[in-house]
Amino acid sequence: MPHTVDFETVSTAGLESSPVADALAGLRANEARYFKNKYDHVFTVEPAGDVRPTVDWVHRILEEERGIVIASRPLEATAFQVENIRWTYVFYESGLSINVLYTVDDGGKRAVGFKLSDGMEIPEELSSFKFARQKSKLAGTIRGSYFVIKNEY
Repeated sequence: MPHTVDFETVSTAGLESSPVADALAGLRANEARYFKNKYDHVFTVEPAGDVRPTVDWVHRILEEERGIVIASRPLEATAFQVENIRWTYVFYESGLSINVLYTVDDGGKRAVGFKLSDGMEIPEELSSFKFARQKSKLAGTIRGSYFVIKNEY
């Protein structure tokens, strides 16, 4: 069952098993605030096991594009479309958040983004990426990186 991510009262619901649950909840709330402010979209998530095809799609892109296999367990995921962009998010137990921005129109932007929760180490499978820092009132310091998707999914 989907639940709405509240960015005014941050909750760790669904993320309790993460060693950085508070920071991951802040990161998730930060994303919810972005989509509400930019697109007036209500950000909802579901347990990863309930949306396995969504998680598998993200994992397929990582594997086929860069040979990346995420070691951490996915906790929650969501997929939705605003305007002509399909957005997919997976939140992992380690504190990692992965999003896929996939413009539906041919020739549009398509990329995979990684965000690391405050307090987590860079996962070994992402050690080749350079991470930029960003401050967030909800999430503390977020470290982010990305790569452009080359193929069709």
